[in-house]
Amino acid sequence: MIAIVDYNTGNLRSVKNALERLGCEYVLTDDPKVLLAAEKVIMPGVGNAADAMANLEAKGLVDVIKSIRRPVLGICVGMQIMCRDSEEGNAKCLGIFDSHVRRFPEDPEAKVPHMGWNSISNLDGKLFKGMAGGCHVYFVHSYYPELCPDTIATCRHGKKMFSAALKYENFYGTQFHPEKSGDVGEQILRNFIAL
Repeated sequence: MIAIVDYNTGNLRSVKNALERLGCEYVLTDDPKVLLAAEKVIMPGVGNAADAMANLEAKGLVDVIKSIRRPVLGICVGMQIMCRDSEEGNAKCLGIFDSHVRRFPEDPEAKVPHMGWNSISNLDGKLFKGMAGGCHVYFVHSYYPELCPDTIATCRHGKKMFSAALKYENFYGTQFHPEKSGDVGEQILRNFIAL
């Protein structure tokens, strides 16, 4: 069973639809016992990092998320709040990934938010099994995780190279939305489910 963390962020429908297409059983929950017992956990996210952290804290889930020992996948804001901190709302985050989340700088060649399809490179690890660099995935974000030792995929937006995906122990994160990234995203979700 896959547990989707219910912490009042957007994009739940897209994640549910993607899991249904893959034939996966899932539950939407904020129950610590269910999250800790799940085979896999997904933290979706569309919204503000500071608000997302406040929601996790209000539900008493901060220490629960950190203590999960099964594979966890954070998507977009779900990944950003696994980093050390975020400039969005000056949020102190979970500190799982050794990365800071910054706002894209002004760049005449790169609109903010970074929205649409872009290629990812330097793919590393089981999340990208069977995939080659240069594949395209779907992004929607104004803030990005910096490159760090936990980076397992990169992307360039204008002059800025950033972490498109991160991994630390059993925790994975994608700045892009695999559930909206067509066949490539479906393969990434399949790889996560197979971990």
